[in-house]
Amino acid sequence: MTAAQVTLCFPLRTGEDGGEQVLLGLKKTGVGTGKVVGIGGHVEAGESVVQAICREVAEESSITVEALDLVPAGTVEFIFPAKPAWDMFTTVFLCRKFAGEPLESSELQPRWYPVDKLPHRHMWADASHWVPAFLAGERGHWEVVLNDDNETVASSTHTSAPQNQAPAHRALDGEDGGS
Repeated sequence: MTAAQVTLCFPLRTGEDGGEQVLLGLKKTGVGTGKVVGIGGHVEAGESVVQAICREVAEESSITVEALDLVPAGTVEFIFPAKPAWDMFTTVFLCRKFAGEPLESSELQPRWYPVDKLPHRHMWADASHWVPAFLAGERGHWEVVLNDDNETVASSTHTSAPQNQAPAHRALDGEDGGS
């Protein structure tokens, strides 16, 4: 079985207190209902990963992200040995430039969270292994193997991106989020 192609985007902005914030959402339907998750979803047939994330962000949060404003962060491969049909290969993006204000959808209730105070207790257990790293500018590939309960992490390994790739926080510095 081939892993599902999935994509996530973490919109970032500077909050009123000057701290960095990330847009996450409370999942309302499907696998992960009740968890706080990143914005994104499956790549549809005939779509590129970039087309898919632009579509998913609009569908789930009502904000618009343009392809040129996406900053590639890396990938996460989720392996579910007890349920291989759930295996996913996820391409992750960050962005600071977007249009509109987040609105609740049928899938997600979006909310801004301080980057330094992520709601880990309400997120998938694996999120603490890779989300803070991507938000801090680390790049590369994570492989996350889940335990038989399909919730807790059996192992997590990170392979760094080549040194010549600029960290996203440098590429994002000086730009305002939102419009």
